[in-house]
Amino acid sequence: MSQGSYCSSSRILREWDPEDDNFWKNSGHKIASRNLWISVYCLVLAFCIWMVFSSVVIKLNHIGFNFTTNQLFWLAALPSISGAILRIPFSFVVPIIGGRRWTTVSTALLLIPCLWLGMAIQDSHTSFYTFACIAILCGIGGGNFASSMANISFFYPKRLQGYGLGINGGLGDGGIGVVQLCVPLVIGISLFGDLGGAPQYVDHNSAIWLQNAALFWVPFIVIACVASWFWMNDIEGMQSSLSSQLAILSQKNTWITSLIYLATFGSFVGFSAGFALLTKTQFPDVNIIDYAFVGPLLGAVARPIGGYLSDRYSGYRITQCAFMLMIVFSLLVVPTLPGENGSGSFILFYTVFMGLFIATNLGSGSSFQLISQIFHRTSTEQAQKQGLQGKHINEYADVMSSAALGFTSAIGAFGGFIIPKIFGSSITMLHSVLIPLLGFSVFYLVCMFVTWLSYGRHQ
Repeated sequence: MSQGSYCSSSRILREWDPEDDNFWKNSGHKIASRNLWISVYCLVLAFCIWMVFSSVVIKLNHIGFNFTTNQLFWLAALPSISGAILRIPFSFVVPIIGGRRWTTVSTALLLIPCLWLGMAIQDSHTSFYTFACIAILCGIGGGNFASSMANISFFYPKRLQGYGLGINGGLGDGGIGVVQLCVPLVIGISLFGDLGGAPQYVDHNSAIWLQNAALFWVPFIVIACVASWFWMNDIEGMQSSLSSQLAILSQKNTWITSLIYLATFGSFVGFSAGFALLTKTQFPDVNIIDYAFVGPLLGAVARPIGGYLSDRYSGYRITQCAFMLMIVFSLLVVPTLPGENGSGSFILFYTVFMGLFIATNLGSGSSFQLISQIFHRTSTEQAQKQGLQGKHINEYADVMSSAALGFTSAIGAFGGFIIPKIFGSSITMLHSVLIPLLGFSVFYLVCMFVTWLSYGRHQ
C-alpha cells in the first residue's frame, strides 16, 4: 500500500498505516502533519481555558471580591482536579467517537466556562461557589489533553511517537504560558466595547476589564471548531469499545507509568497553576503577573525536546535525567525563600523555578514516549497471543497504547490540584512552603528509583 485513501465528505481515512515507509513518505506524513497542527491549535486553547483562573484569582480581591487565601488557592486548583477526573473518560472516547468529531465537540464545550466567567467577573456579588463551579468547568480544557494525545498517537509511526506527542503536548502545554502572557495585556483595554461589559477598578483606582481574561478566547475557539471539523480526520479501523480499552487498568505498567507521569507532568501543571499565587505570598511587592508566563513557555519548548531526545536515546534515560534535575531544582528553591534570616531573593527564586519548569516538562515529553513504547510492545504481544494477524495486531496495539497514554495523562493531571493545595495549606498552617519543597524532592527520588526498578535494570 503506497497511498492512503479517505472519504472527503466525512473525512474518514479508510486506509492508514504510518509504519509503511512508502505510505508515510507519499501521503501519510502530510495528513499526519495537518491533523497535528490543528490539534496543537485546539490544545493551546484548551490549556488557556484550563489555566485561566491562575491569572484571574490574583486580581479578584482587588476589584471588590473578598476571598481568603485558601479560597483563592482552591479556585486555582479546582480546574486541575476537574481536568484530571475528566481525562479518565476522555482517555477512551477517541476510538469510540473518532478524533475529528471529538476534537470539535470538546473544543466547543470550552465556550461554556468562557462566557460564564466573563459574566460572573462583572458582578461583585458573585459567590465563591459560583466561581468554583466555573473553575470546575474550566477543567474541560484539561480533559481535552487526554483525548488529543490519544488521537495524535494514531497518526505517527512508533519511531516518531516522541516527536508527534512531544509537539502536540509541548506546544499544547504552551497554552499555560499564552494565557499568562495575554491576560495582563487584554484586561487593560476595552476589547469588546459595550458588548464586553463595564470595567472594574483595581483598589478603586485604575480601570481594568478582567472579563476579557475569559471572553478574549471565544472567537479563537469558534475558529478551532471550524478547523477541526473540516480539516481533521477520523481513522477507520481504530474503533474499540470502552470495555476492551479498560483492560489496561489491570496491567501493572499502567499504574507504574501513571506514577511517573504524575511526577513529571503533574509537577509542571501544578507549578503552573500555583506559581503566580505562591510568588505573591512569598514576595508580595513583586507584580508576578507580568512574569508568570515565562516558566510555562519554557516548559512548552522543553517537552518536544524531551520527546525528540527520547526517540534518539530512549525515554527511560531522558526521564531519569529529568528526575535528577527536578530533585536539584526543588532543593535549590529553599534557600531563595524569605524567612527568619532574611527577605529571600526573588531573582534567584524566579531563576530556579524556571529551571524547575524546564526539567518537569522535559520529563513529561520523555515519559510519554516511554509509555507509548512500553504499551505498544506489550499490546503487540497480547494481540499475537489472541491470534490476531497482520495489520490487526498494529491496530490493537495502537488502540491500547492510546488508551494507556490517555489514562496516565489523567493521573498526571491530578498534580495540578495537589501542588497548589499543598502550597495553600502549608502557608495557612505553617506560614512556609519549606516542607512541601522537601517533600517534592523526596517524591522525585522515589519515582526515579521506581523507574529504574521497573524499566532500567535490564537496559
